[in-house]
Amino acid sequence: MGKIFKGQSAIRLTLKTFSDLEGIEQAVIKYRKPDKSLGQFPAVVEDTTSGIISHECIEGELNASGWWAFWAYVIFADGRTAAGEAAKVYIWAEGK
Repeated sequence: MGKIFKGQSAIRLTLKTFSDLEGIEQAVIKYRKPDKSLGQFPAVVEDTTSGIISHECIEGELNASGWWAFWAYVIFADGRTAAGEAAKVYIWAEGK
């Protein structure tokens, strides 16, 4: 994978949950920014059986350079929840 830059919008975040996502209520990709603030992006299920979710980034979402952490969070129809292991990704300032 090449570098990801602050402000980049031509990127899809894809995470594998290692869970069957049949009949889930909601899937999101949670994040922690370099300043430690938390948030989440809406996610779509790409592959129910393999447990793959993704989010197409839009302008302004990746708005800080430094280390970000991304993880999957799923809410099942019966109310159970599952959080995935965080993946750390460095978002670069343009020109670096």
